Amino acid sequence: MMSHELIARYGTWVVFLNVLGSSLGLPLPAIPTLITVGAGTALVAHVGSSTLLHFLTILGAAVIGGLLGDLVWFQGGKRYGKRTLHTVCGLSPSREACVTTTERFFGRWGVRVLVVARFVPGLSLVAVPLCGAMAVRVRAFVLHDCAGIALWASIGLAVGTLFASQIDAIFATVARLGWQALVVIGIAPVLYFLYGYCRRQMMANALGNARISAGELHALLANKPRPAVIDIRSAEGRTRDPFVIPGALIADEHQPRQIMERYGTNRTLVIYCACPHEASAASVARQLRLSGVRLALPLTGGIDAWRVAGFDVEPMIAMNDTAIGVAGQQLFTQ
Repeated sequence: MMSHELIARYGTWVVFLNVLGSSLGLPLPAIPTLITVGAGTALVAHVGSSTLLHFLTILGAAVIGGLLGDLVWFQGGKRYGKRTLHTVCGLSPSREACVTTTERFFGRWGVRVLVVARFVPGLSLVAVPLCGAMAVRVRAFVLHDCAGIALWASIGLAVGTLFASQIDAIFATVARLGWQALVVIGIAPVLYFLYGYCRRQMMANALGNARISAGELHALLANKPRPAVIDIRSAEGRTRDPFVIPGALIADEHQPRQIMERYGTNRTLVIYCACPHEASAASVARQLRLSGVRLALPLTGGIDAWRVAGFDVEPMIAMNDTAIGVAGQQLFTQ
């Protein structure tokens, strides 16, 4: 059976450290921990302790731990911007296009996205530094982040409290099975992360030859006919980095058919984004090729690689007013 004494003595610290580590990006089972401690809290109450007092204490530990971890990433996003976003995408369980996806959430909801971010896999880890990069005020960040953590942790603790007897029975079963059950429980998360890693590697290998480097694109732009260069970064991404590759047109990554209708199937298309491993650009290029476009290629490294190669970028202010005002609704502007 679950040790009631251990839950009463160490449950608050276990939750604090678990939620803190999870907020920092460590692969810790925060929700299972909250459910387990919530169940233990309910069982402790049966021997005379106050359920509400234990609940509030543990909830406070979760909020403090989560906020401290999030403040690290918030300050990182505020100070280092894009570098921090790319770092957290490497830690996120949903790496593909995570920056672009989170930017679109932020563009629609602003800092309020933090209230629900922890319920969406990978969203919280990217949304927190994005708030820093988008110059959200610390007070607004803290208020919304605490509200989101409190809601998320309350649900975990409540589930544990409601199903305390069933969870206690599961622990009793595991105790009877002995070390074999512990081995299975330990192997399961390892297999999950190995699956995610292998999936990303397979995707990278499948698309590895279907890319164009910054140097190759620069050479093509000097020839006739020139390839069409398409910027599919989100409006929020272009706000943080208001420059484009010279001659690039802005498009919505969710409307690849509009790109094909504009250019047909014979024009060479080069798509770039600001995602780690140019995930969004690779996805759009693949959709275009499946739709019949002969040559649609993601730019390796995106606009960052173009800069590193020493090539010029064009400020968006140099584009006309309709281009500056694009926010994902108008598909193409020049």
